[in-house]
Amino acid sequence: MSTQSPASQPPSGATQADIEKKRGSFSSRNVFIFAAIGSAVGLGNIWRFPKEAFDNGGGAFMVPYIIALLTAGIPFLLLDYVMGHRTRGSAPLAFARTHGKTEWLGWWQVGICFVIAVYYAAILAWSLRYTIFSFGKDWGDDPGTFFGGDFLHASDPAKGVSTDFVAGLLIPLVLVWVAVLVIMALGVQKGVGATSVIFIPILVLAFLVLVVRALFLPGAVDGLEALFTPDWGALSDTGVWAAAYAQIFFSLSIGFGIMITYSSYVGRKVDLTGSGLVVGFANSSFELLCGIGVFSALGFMAQAQGLQISEVAAGGPGLAFVAFPTIINEAPAGVLIGILFFASLILAGITSLVSILEVVISAIRDKFDMSRIGATLAVLVPATVISVFFFSTTSALHVLDIVDNFINKFGILFVAVVSMVVLVWIVRALPDFVDHLEGSGSIRIRGWWPALVAVITPLALAFVLVSDFIDTLETKYGLPDTDYPDWMVNTFGWGLVAAVIVIGVLASLVKWRPDTNLSIPAIPEEENQ
Repeated sequence: MSTQSPASQPPSGATQADIEKKRGSFSSRNVFIFAAIGSAVGLGNIWRFPKEAFDNGGGAFMVPYIIALLTAGIPFLLLDYVMGHRTRGSAPLAFARTHGKTEWLGWWQVGICFVIAVYYAAILAWSLRYTIFSFGKDWGDDPGTFFGGDFLHASDPAKGVSTDFVAGLLIPLVLVWVAVLVIMALGVQKGVGATSVIFIPILVLAFLVLVVRALFLPGAVDGLEALFTPDWGALSDTGVWAAAYAQIFFSLSIGFGIMITYSSYVGRKVDLTGSGLVVGFANSSFELLCGIGVFSALGFMAQAQGLQISEVAAGGPGLAFVAFPTIINEAPAGVLIGILFFASLILAGITSLVSILEVVISAIRDKFDMSRIGATLAVLVPATVISVFFFSTTSALHVLDIVDNFINKFGILFVAVVSMVVLVWIVRALPDFVDHLEGSGSIRIRGWWPALVAVITPLALAFVLVSDFIDTLETKYGLPDTDYPDWMVNTFGWGLVAAVIVIGVLASLVKWRPDTNLSIPAIPEEENQ
């Protein structure tokens, strides 16, 4: 069991209600759900899921995908929820209150979020430029050459990191950071919550319009058949199951502090288990919608160019900034499709970026008792400087590709597995978590949830992690037709993964301010009635 002292009132005469009011909170369960969905629904839903499904059995992929959602996604989502809701703190404070020697895990998660935020903003900046480009199809007849050449001015990756700045990358990147600064400074409800409440309905509406338009393109049926025709033989491939678990994990924003932070801002009487199911299935439903829209458009592209679907199917930046501009060039009402698609990327990206940064800001506020404005500036100023330095130059694409691949695979998954093992088998906090969820949820979890969190989920994620690790060691990592120098992969890949762990340990050595309550906060008397 945890060695923390029993629940106690905050020191220095302050009530727990006073402290929670100072931290900020969501005004209702609905705002919390919108914020959680806003975090989960991001770029990975739009450009990662369709390609993963296509490459891993088509319609048959939905079998391991749903199993992964039920056995790993939702169980870990509830683990994050109970951590934040029970301890009323950011990721580091939540771990510290659960057990004093686990605080470093929370700072490890904070470090991962900071790294992701730095490059995530760059993708938003690219989407902003391409939304504008869509009006005049400014990428011309060869979107691939335009993206790497006229837009990114991509340098030879063999030459390493460049210091040649590109104005077309710098200006929109600064604008993104200014917009995010305003949102974060407004606070939990007026900034983070309001952004999700407004943007998520607009995002869903915009993508629905995009999907309806794409469904009526010539060749759309071919694209849908390619996506959903099941290859049942793929289910015997362990790599397909690994892909399903990885996709669920990445898309739900679990395991790196976001849902811990968000659940600490919600009322004591909120239905955690019911909220978890709503968020989990809403995220997967949007992913399915993305798959329908994207592959309808790719089916049109394949037919127009006389190619096979497999020859035009792409994921990541290749889908967004090369394939879709090609579709826009040839499709009826292409301008409308372009505006809707890139605007959707911006809306999905901004709600996710806000959630990522909130993890860092909340941790800084809890540790150093800083004001909202002070903590926001302390986080966003260095983040903006680093982001501008690395992602508005001619080497932006190559640095982003390396960082994104390694910090996602060997950052998020690794900290998630370690966290589960520590919390369940070393700290022995699982019984307390079960009691809390049973007391604050509409769905009974005793029995099935502990079994999943203690055994099935960590084993499944460890399998994915080891598989990716072996694959990465056996193949030299790089984009197609690129040759990254070993020092570049070791620095921005393995080196960065190791650095966030070291930083997490070092940050945990910094003492909390003297009046910090490191016990599980007591429930206010009026909420016990």
